Amino acid sequence: MFAGIDKVRFRRQVVPGDQLVMTLELLYVKRRRFGKMQARAEVDGQLAAEGELLFSLVE
Repeated sequence: MFAGIDKVRFRRQVVPGDQLVMTLELLYVKRRRFGKMQARAEVDGQLAAEGELLFSLVE
């Protein structure tokens, strides 16, 4: 489940019709329950947003 965001920067506007490509890198998972990923969002090869996504694993 999505738990939150940290250190996010929005670099450009994304409008309807744009294809948003997200690239994620797993940073860590703690106690098999909570984790953090580094994320980059690009449109046409240009950075639109970047930051850290927090998540929780549920059954």
